[in-house]
Amino acid sequence: MKRPLEGIRVLDLTQAYSGPFCTMNLADHGAEVIKIETPQKGDQTRNWGPMKNGYSGYYAYINRNKKGMTLNLKTEEGKQIFTELLKTADVVCENYKVGVLERLGFSYEKMKEINPRIIYGSISGFGLTGELSMRPAYDIVAQAMSGMMSVTGFEDGPPCKIGPSVGDNYSGAYLCMGILMALYEREKTGFGRRIDVSMMDTLFSVMENFVVEYTVEGKTPHRAGNQDPSIAPFDSFKGKDGDFVMGCGTDKMYAALCGAMNREDLIDDPRFVTNLLRCENYKELKPIIEQWTTTKTVKELEEIISGLSIPFGEILSIPQAAEHPQTKERNMLWKVYQPGMEQEIRIPGTPIKIHGEIDMPQKAAPILGEDNTAILEQIGYQKLDVEQLKYKNVI
Repeated sequence: MKRPLEGIRVLDLTQAYSGPFCTMNLADHGAEVIKIETPQKGDQTRNWGPMKNGYSGYYAYINRNKKGMTLNLKTEEGKQIFTELLKTADVVCENYKVGVLERLGFSYEKMKEINPRIIYGSISGFGLTGELSMRPAYDIVAQAMSGMMSVTGFEDGPPCKIGPSVGDNYSGAYLCMGILMALYEREKTGFGRRIDVSMMDTLFSVMENFVVEYTVEGKTPHRAGNQDPSIAPFDSFKGKDGDFVMGCGTDKMYAALCGAMNREDLIDDPRFVTNLLRCENYKELKPIIEQWTTTKTVKELEEIISGLSIPFGEILSIPQAAEHPQTKERNMLWKVYQPGMEQEIRIPGTPIKIHGEIDMPQKAAPILGEDNTAILEQIGYQKLDVEQLKYKNVI
């Protein structure tokens, strides 16, 4: 079965998470992604845990379905090889500190001279412009400077990082989206584009009502734990044997919840009669709700609350989420035999389910330099040439 991006070749100069997450999504749906790493060292995530037999599970997850090549772009031979690869490519992705590729002689203008159809996508901490453009960044820096950490955590606690690296993740998804837009446009114009994604921009863009609360009302949003500042009740709650979340986004849902609690009097209570009043008086409403929820198990509450079409979710641990029937039904854990680990592992699958497409990994993450010979032979190098390039530390 042909996959949507088959025939697209991507030169992947990214490392860590944001860029590899973008190219992983392209590879998952058929693009030929050639991951280019530094000889001997490779991507920094090759040393990030969890480890098995000296091989990184982190690297294995984020680099599945890619080919692996090593190339020293500081050497003249390495630059020549990259130039030849550029002639065959559709997309180049990188997440170096701003200016690194330019210093190596591969500005976007230079790439366009070599291949006018090339699409050049970059992720950086702060983008290609502005006073912070030259600063390096990791996800936690983007979370801090976008305002995200200031509204994450509980009211009486310190600012808190969101657990997963959402700045990397969202930025990778945005770059992937930009590449697909540019590929579509190129079908009409014949020319590529330069795509510039900033991690700080990305997280600022997903701050939803927190930003407009400031720009529209002039307020400074604050930390509120799991409570939504504009909807109530919309929070985490305690059950008899565990915790869960639910959200009543309409007056109808709130009334249904009051009925389930046998507290119809709360529907017309002057403190809670509208969503705005429920938000203003939420510190009085939540204990009333938990007086009821703590008398029932989470499973009992799930049956009652979900039965009323009120969004509900048990707070699951990672093992519980991984083994949940819904996760399995959606094929969200892929099995792949990983060389290096010398065993089959399970890694998160793609959430993009394209009907008729094979929903499983086509290739494990590459051993460092795994496809050097095959890729170099495609652009005219002989096996003896490859051995000499290895000897000279070009690959």
